[in-house]
Amino acid sequence: MSNDVQKSAPRLDHALLAKLTNGLGDRQTIEKICGDFGQLYSVFLPDVFHSETGISIEVSYVGFQSGLMPDLIAELGETVCLSNGSLRNWCPNFVLACGNSFIIGLMERMLGADPSMVEQPPERPLSDIEMDLGTMVFERTANVLRSGVNTQGGFEALLERPHNAADRPPADPDAPVEYGAAIRLAVDLGKVTSEIALVIPQRALLKTKVEVPKPKGQASRNRKEWHDKIAEQVRRSPVTLEARIRLQSLTLNAISRLVPGDVIAFEDKTDVQAQVSANGKDMYNCEFGRSGERYTVRVKENISTEQELLRHLIG
Repeated sequence: MSNDVQKSAPRLDHALLAKLTNGLGDRQTIEKICGDFGQLYSVFLPDVFHSETGISIEVSYVGFQSGLMPDLIAELGETVCLSNGSLRNWCPNFVLACGNSFIIGLMERMLGADPSMVEQPPERPLSDIEMDLGTMVFERTANVLRSGVNTQGGFEALLERPHNAADRPPADPDAPVEYGAAIRLAVDLGKVTSEIALVIPQRALLKTKVEVPKPKGQASRNRKEWHDKIAEQVRRSPVTLEARIRLQSLTLNAISRLVPGDVIAFEDKTDVQAQVSANGKDMYNCEFGRSGERYTVRVKENISTEQELLRHLIG
């Protein structure tokens, strides 16, 4: 009889349990707090970006969504990069998200592209170099968050390295699932329109009183740091080079009869010319040669400018 009673006893509803343990708030309360975060970022994030990079952006609050944390993250889509974060004395597990198009457009601007020439980029995953810029974007986003929640101790937010949405590992099935709120912000960079989002557990959100700092409106010493870091990262990144050498022309009949051991001569009879490329982009005209036991190419002239190469290689 006791076994039958145990089997028929209803389980406590997950949402009800979350409400009873301060892990799920009513819509009106969550809406108010998310709106305060929206005001914080609309006012403060453009000032941070302009003071540190000299680049103007516009940020506006779009709205919020309430639900389970994994669902909210999944609903951000596939063309965003994500970073897991924590802030001591406030929240151990929030998530920051940024649309890839914003990072791509910002990279072009940081590399000196004319603002009028930076168009809405195609939706695609970020490269490793672009992800490094994403790290800097998330650091500034987290700094705004820290200044607004005003936690005790003055601790810095800790962020994991960003990753593309497609590379996010699946949630731990044994970990407790929390309710959260996704605060969504539209961000405009010239002609580029994208989104920034914060996914915060409601347990942390409900105890938060957002404070909006006054914009500084002054140039920051960090502006040169941004440019130097991006330029250095681009120049340190390994690139695979390929060299093409033209061979003598053969008829289709002769080509079809080639067998192992046959020899095809270079087209050039004196200095053999080679064309060097990276990621499909032609870079240099070279001469083919040899140094000791290794074959080499000697650069004769540049085909592409430095800026053209940088923009091509970061994608």
